[in-house]
Amino acid sequence: MNANVKEQRVVNTSPLIYLSRANLLDLLFADCDQVMVPQAVADEIRAWPTADAAQKALAVDQHLIIVASEPISPSIHAWDLGAGESAVLAFGANRPGMTLVIDDLAARRCAASLNLPVRGTLGLVLKAKQTGRLPSARAALRQLQNAGMYLSPSVAAAALQQVGE
Repeated sequence: MNANVKEQRVVNTSPLIYLSRANLLDLLFADCDQVMVPQAVADEIRAWPTADAAQKALAVDQHLIIVASEPISPSIHAWDLGAGESAVLAFGANRPGMTLVIDDLAARRCAASLNLPVRGTLGLVLKAKQTGRLPSARAALRQLQNAGMYLSPSVAAAALQQVGE
């Protein structure tokens, strides 16, 4: 990607919740000016009883732009995903070059089947480490795990190895 070109992103519920809880929301905004949040995702966050940090971020962070959820195409609907995942996929499918920030494995597989670019929470951490925005990916992963995000030990170890930690 050209260094002057900003990435366009649309985010799902869990990355927004875990990054907010871990006080790492700035990783979501690295290399982009705004992050789109489909209304279905905003609704899930507002209904989540322990998503206080994400609820506050939605209310005050000018980088997060709540957008109308779009109709779900049959190719996405067939995956039987949650409302938030489906809304992120539909939004991204209608905008070439949009990166979907999503962690759910089935949703990531759906995105791959539609040739949509995806980055997960872990990918945001690794990119931040590689570009010097984070001094320690290990510390960030620990923060995310303390915030409730599950990462298998083997996935965490492989990721840390990728960035020399």
